[in-house]
Amino acid sequence: MSHDDSLSRLDLATLGERLKRACLARGATVTTAESCTGGGVASAITDIAGSSACFETGYVTYSNAAKTRLLGVPAASIERHGAVSRETVEAMVVGACRESGATLGVAISGVAGPDGGTPDKPVGTVWFAWGDAAGADSECHHLAGDRRAVREQAVRVALAGLIDRLEAAVEGPASRN
Repeated sequence: MSHDDSLSRLDLATLGERLKRACLARGATVTTAESCTGGGVASAITDIAGSSACFETGYVTYSNAAKTRLLGVPAASIERHGAVSRETVEAMVVGACRESGATLGVAISGVAGPDGGTPDKPVGTVWFAWGDAAGADSECHHLAGDRRAVREQAVRVALAGLIDRLEAAVEGPASRN
């Protein structure tokens, strides 16, 4: 079973609880910078009682202008690489962490469909970045299904990425051997 297969079996409440526990164990706060998920990640986090201990701010920057205005994503970068790109999501998460003061953040931008896909970025193409105000790492996923399915999968991937990074930080390099 792949990571994505096992991920799809976890409900959002389970992921939200795991994220809250990981944040509390590390004394971390998280933020979100969302485009195609429209606030779905922030909603999943705040559905958990006590989430205010680790979540204060989330950004839904659906338009390119909002990405630039609220998160400081350079307009020239969006023009050059597109909203659905490594460069854009990395700038989004860095900006969200800088503006919110959060320890860790996630950014998501993708093509949920049914329209908007291109040969280079078909429907289901979603870029994710996790990081802080100093930098980020990113990955592209190609998610299957209709608009709702793509968005739901993207929320799960975003939450799992936050959890993975926080749990790795709590365990430290020695305990992962």
